[in-house]
Amino acid sequence: MPVEFISAVHPNPATEGDPTAGNGIDVDYARRYARALDDGGFDYTLVTYHSASPDALQLAQFVANHTERIKPVLAHRPGVVFPTHAARALATLDRISKGRLVVHIISGGSDEEQRREGDYLSKGERYARSDEYIRILRDVWAADGPISHEGPYYRFEGFRSDVTPYDGTIPISVGGSSEDAYRVGGQQGDIFGLWGEPLKETADQIAAVNKYADAAGRPRPRIWVSFRPIIAPTDELAWEKAHRILGSIRTNHEQRAQQRHYPALGQGTPANVGSQRLLAVAERGEVHDRCLWTAPAAATNAAGASTALVGSPETVAKALLDYVDIGCELLSIRGYDPLDDAIDYARHVLPLVRQELAHRAASGAAA
Repeated sequence: MPVEFISAVHPNPATEGDPTAGNGIDVDYARRYARALDDGGFDYTLVTYHSASPDALQLAQFVANHTERIKPVLAHRPGVVFPTHAARALATLDRISKGRLVVHIISGGSDEEQRREGDYLSKGERYARSDEYIRILRDVWAADGPISHEGPYYRFEGFRSDVTPYDGTIPISVGGSSEDAYRVGGQQGDIFGLWGEPLKETADQIAAVNKYADAAGRPRPRIWVSFRPIIAPTDELAWEKAHRILGSIRTNHEQRAQQRHYPALGQGTPANVGSQRLLAVAERGEVHDRCLWTAPAAATNAAGASTALVGSPETVAKALLDYVDIGCELLSIRGYDPLDDAIDYARHVLPLVRQELAHRAASGAAA
């Protein structure tokens, strides 16, 4: 499979550095952003899920309707929608987009966030439910007649759907950094998503996922790793830019955390293992490997994917290739000025990575 690039849909211009720039959905901005990704050569874009955000399913359809080729990666939370309804809705969107949909299963790392939508299961139970949920989705998509199911979390009889996915099924992504996540992702995922940690830690996580895939006798998931690159014409200018961005994040994070219902610094350790891991990496040092910068994770209490790659386009491209060399096939990059950064990545970073990969393929060169 080729190395491909992922961004993330932004429904409005608000950022960590300027949380007052927008709220809800700004239709014109969202359309420009989606089209910039499509025109710029990105392959996928994540449509995120949060209890307070615009509805992710409708936003994914909006992206599909206003683009030609980019594939929406729809974050979907089991426990909010019954799986038979979800299977039908997702198949419908996949048909509308002519097979471009990917579903990213969010089991939920925060009890507080889950309870906002009435979900009171423990974290371990949520992952067990996700496992059952994925199996139901695939059973519905593959069925040629009515099916019934009785499991720990779901029960139904005689369900059938008149709509099926465009290519027969829909790729399913799983993410996380806990043992439960590795198990469900390895046993069930076509794709597995990680936040940007140092190379050694990332390789260890990939091995943990692959162990479960191998034991289940199924193909290993494609690995997706996420960064927030900060680029400028030279490394020196990029680091100057990075510290300006960090200043804005520190100034505005508390307000941003309140808007997004994240715990700000000083309000406790994040509940999810992924954030805990990023904070642990940040405690060991600000810069790792070629140019992985952890200061934004420390400043935001690791609220989401928050580690940066800092440098010139050449430096950042080489850093991304370092992750390709350890087994990452999907590179997620979105900036702190999302629209302008996406345009800059498309012009200056994506071509360098693709040129090097094409050179390797043509020459048979080893990494």
